[in-house]
Amino acid sequence: MKCFVIQRAFALMSLCVVILSAQAQEKLQDSLAYYAHDRPIVYDRTHRFKPMEVALPVVLVSVSAMSIDNGFLKQHRLDVQDALSNKGRDKIGVDDYVQYSPMVASYVIDLCGVKAKHKFKDRLLLNGMSYIAMGVTVNVMKLLIDEKRPDTEAKNSFPSGHTATAFMGAEILRKEYGEVSPWIGYSGYAVAVATGYLRIYNDRHYINDVIAGACIGILSTKFAYWLYPKIFPRNSCEESPSASILPYCSSEGVGLAMSINL
Repeated sequence: MKCFVIQRAFALMSLCVVILSAQAQEKLQDSLAYYAHDRPIVYDRTHRFKPMEVALPVVLVSVSAMSIDNGFLKQHRLDVQDALSNKGRDKIGVDDYVQYSPMVASYVIDLCGVKAKHKFKDRLLLNGMSYIAMGVTVNVMKLLIDEKRPDTEAKNSFPSGHTATAFMGAEILRKEYGEVSPWIGYSGYAVAVATGYLRIYNDRHYINDVIAGACIGILSTKFAYWLYPKIFPRNSCEESPSASILPYCSSEGVGLAMSINL
């Protein structure tokens, strides 16, 4: 029975992560590329916010919230907790630090010579906006939902802030470096999944807290990237080629001159 519960828990978490991290393939649709003088030019489309991208995370957050009081879902949540947590013994405290590693990696990778999608100033603001959106959402929901933690009487378990922070950073990595290598984004998501698992192992959160936190972290980053060009329109985002056509007149005749700025 315990083995079955463990398999079911990992299947649920894997499904969530696979579907969400599969967004790395969006670069095939979200980037407009063409060739000029045999040189590929790819324009930034990370600021698009598609309504369909919101549907799955919202559904998962809703179901996770229902797991708090719904008898059937609540029992499954407790079964998973019993199978995956260590009942508060021999806690592994690295999750307090690992949660920030995907966000920090978005700067370290750039310093190592791998060019990010945005400049340092833009990334600094995008990270800040993502973190604020995530923090406000998580803390408001903690106050409103009032779920008790597995290991204490504190009623601030739902959703998991550590997991939200880790997945927020993982989505930033995907957006900034997904076109360089999707594996950079995958590695960020792997760290985020490990953070979520440790929150359950350390008996600090239930699985529904972790799933909701993951969805909130990803949505916060998507929201920040969508909002950024609207607040700061004079930045380097959403670049596109410009063209101009002017008439000319010379001793050789008249005509039109075209200029394309790539």
